[in-house]
Order: sequence, then C-alpha cells, then structure tokens
Amino acid sequence: MSVKAVIFDLDGTITQPYFDFDVIREEMGLHKNSGPVLESMEKMPPQERRRAEQILHFHERRAVTESRLNAGAKRTLSALRKAGIHIGVLTRNKRSNALAIARKHSLKFDAIVDREDGPVKPDAFGVLRICKQFGVKPQETLLVGDYLFDLLCAKAAGAVAVLLTNHDRAAEFAEHADFTIEKIDQVLQIIEEKNTSYKE
Repeated sequence: MSVKAVIFDLDGTITQPYFDFDVIREEMGLHKNSGPVLESMEKMPPQERRRAEQILHFHERRAVTESRLNAGAKRTLSALRKAGIHIGVLTRNKRSNALAIARKHSLKFDAIVDREDGPVKPDAFGVLRICKQFGVKPQETLLVGDYLFDLLCAKAAGAVAVLLTNHDRAAEFAEHADFTIEKIDQVLQIIEEKNTSYKE
C-alpha cells in the first residue's frame, strides 16, 4: 500500500531532544522511576497537580525557546509537501507549543493532535484522528518517532512504525518498529521504496 501521510512526533524527532524528564519528575516531587509524567500527574490531588502543571509548562516554554531542528527535518517536510504527502504532528505536548515551534522554524503541519484533544500516545486515538482528517487509512500512514510510545501508538492504530534511533535507548524500542532510521530524511527512502513496490 502506498504512503499518503506521515505523522511525526515533535520533541526528539522534528526537533532535537530537549526534555530531561528525570529533572522534571524531581521538581514535581516524583520518584525517578514513577513512569511517564502526564500519567503520574493524573493521579495527583488537585493542588499538587496544579503545581506540577506549572513546572511542566515552564519546561515546555523553555523547550520552544531553545528548540533546534534535527538535521534534515526541514528538507524532509519540504520533500513530503512537494510529493503531495500529508504531514501531521502527534505530540504529548500542547498544540500552542507545536504551533510556536512551527512559527519559529518556518514549518507547516497539515494537522496537529496534542494532549488536550484526547487520549495520548501510546493510545491509537491521535493516529486515527489525523488519518480521518486526511482521509487516509492507517496502513497508508507512517508514524515517525524516537520513543516507545510512538511505536506502540502506530501499532495500535495499524499504521507503519518508524523509529528514529538518535539516542542511547533506541535499541530498547527497536523490536516494536517496522523500520529504523538514523536520520529523519531517511523516511523519504522508505516512502520511495514502498510507493515503488506498490506501483509494481
């Protein structure tokens, strides 16, 4: 099946990895091994959660200010747009931050699903919502990310899971990926191969 859409994770995929979640957990008073921050925050009493949200928002705003694109990210998005392939962003961050990064780096996303739209990754919700918006099937969609939740989310939705292996823990997640790439622009090669074999 040919590729008609690519959905990207934001931090660590389009932009260079920035967040240190161990530091964020520590500031929130969470144990280092307490698991994902958003899920931990859901279990907090209201007052504690409000404080945790302020800490998270501070780090997220700083991540936008300090953000740098991964090598080849802009060229990859341009090539996808030229090829008529839809570009989505699926993030556990906030939409406003995704839009701020797009503005800062002159990027254009055709759709964004953030943590306020519905269940976050690894739930299939975001992929299915973006696919519906684009009018494409999950099987015609690549999800490119650098973390386990990206891959599990792709699998849950029936999309193609692509792991960007740009960090030390990538090997832990590789078994869940359909493809692994070292640089973001290698996604273009996957698309070319899949679309060529589909035509044949």
